[in-house]
Amino acid sequence: MTVDRGLDVVDFHLHFRIGADETIRACEDAAGMHPGGEHERAVRAAGSAPYAQRWRRAWAFPDPEPSAPRWQDEADRWAEELRRVHVRRAVFVTGGGNDTLADVVDRHPDLLLGLAHHDPYAPDAAAELERAVTERGLRGLKLFAPLLRGPLDHTDLDPLWGTAQRLGVPVLIHIGHYGSAGGLSHGRYGGPDELARMARRFPELAVVVPHFGVQHVQDLLFAAWGCPNIHVDTSGSNQWVRWMPYRLTLEDLFRRCYETIGPHRIVYGSDSSWFPRGYVTRYLDDQLRICHELGLPDDHLRAIFAGNAERLLGLPG
Repeated sequence: MTVDRGLDVVDFHLHFRIGADETIRACEDAAGMHPGGEHERAVRAAGSAPYAQRWRRAWAFPDPEPSAPRWQDEADRWAEELRRVHVRRAVFVTGGGNDTLADVVDRHPDLLLGLAHHDPYAPDAAAELERAVTERGLRGLKLFAPLLRGPLDHTDLDPLWGTAQRLGVPVLIHIGHYGSAGGLSHGRYGGPDELARMARRFPELAVVVPHFGVQHVQDLLFAAWGCPNIHVDTSGSNQWVRWMPYRLTLEDLFRRCYETIGPHRIVYGSDSSWFPRGYVTRYLDDQLRICHELGLPDDHLRAIFAGNAERLLGLPG
């Protein structure tokens, strides 16, 4: 039975799986990362496995099952799931390449949206973003900064940022820890300072940082203080708070972001990604409960859980 939450929900952050190993490989390849081949991936996966198992047990999540053999079936399963939990629109930020994800979105255009995800340092990166948006209907760009081969503020990326700004589409840039506990703790590039320098050079470009900036939350808030085009998304379990050297909770994150950058730069996301877990209603309900307990007015709730995503993605309200 689904609880009536009393508001529409537009989820800014999901992942469309094309098989667990393929998804990881696609994300690393799209970032231009050269991680050392299959052996390094296998070693990383083995090292992370105990943390992942412990985390799933703590949250009572089942083990992931392989995605459907046909992407069409996986897309249909997600559409059915979103209707079941009454999520009005959902944005897949990765999904096996731009054309594959565009095909997924085209199968259920009333529910699904997608972001481009490709190597920003490729010679045709700006042209590929233009094609993905104008020809394939994707709504922005997603990058994993810790995996990049160069800094976010390098002038080589200026054509890409300029294209996104001209097209009026957001860029979702993951900074900080990559993966669940046991994952990549940080990368050579992609810190909040690089992000702020880039955002300052492109002031009309909407930049969204997922997971509250992970371990960089303090520096991210200061970057957002100086750059009003920087937003945060709330996605995931945010288990990283347990690893901080001081007490930090999800309520603390909401309170500090709400009191500093305000309700119109906070974007709800769930980070839902695999079955049989499906859509993580627990994350949504926990976040909504916290916002109610903080006393947020209805118009601010609507902004965080739907309106801000609609504005960033160019959707009708």
